[in-house]
Amino acid sequence: MSSPVIPRVERVLTRGDFSLDGQTVKVDNNVWLLGDDTEVLVIDAAHDPAVIVAAVDGRRVNGIVATHGHNDHINAAVELADLVDAPIALHRADHLLWESVYPARRPDRALVDGAPIPVPGGTLHVLHTPGHSPGGICLFGRFATGPTLFSGDTLMRGGPGGTGWSYSDFPTILMSIREKLFALPPDTIVHPGHGDDTWIGLEAHDYDAWVARGH
Repeated sequence: MSSPVIPRVERVLTRGDFSLDGQTVKVDNNVWLLGDDTEVLVIDAAHDPAVIVAAVDGRRVNGIVATHGHNDHINAAVELADLVDAPIALHRADHLLWESVYPARRPDRALVDGAPIPVPGGTLHVLHTPGHSPGGICLFGRFATGPTLFSGDTLMRGGPGGTGWSYSDFPTILMSIREKLFALPPDTIVHPGHGDDTWIGLEAHDYDAWVARGH
């Protein structure tokens, strides 16, 4: 009996500008690679395509998934797609944000709630989790290493992603987290768009505190 394929999760840290509502700040972004020695999925192509290409290291890129349309999560996507010949996927509700960065080019594929994305060792499923942005999504999969969530900016260590921007809403992100993410196994590891990893059970413990503080 063959051993199960164990996919590799790799974090690539990039740094650049996040711009929205006339403000620009420097941010560090997590670019996630999920794959094996021959193929890989890129999640959130941020800031520096050359750094991401180096991390891909010659593997076939099956797709570039944007967890949402904020510029710091997509500003390397088109150049990377051209370099590695891979399609870009984004939820349609974030096309307005996408078009502020790429007015002349559309994403190649539309992400929809529940859609499967095959990856080495299993399948990721799209969870539509609006609140940080209208088309924000997370990606959940069950692998040999355990349940895994790529949460974009929906859930970070210590609480939900920011909602102080246009097209965002605090009650909506709370509902997304409560109904979609807290329904996942408590031991689900969470790989966010910024900062350190966390776990669903750890974050669920602090939900009432988030509600009380209002962010």
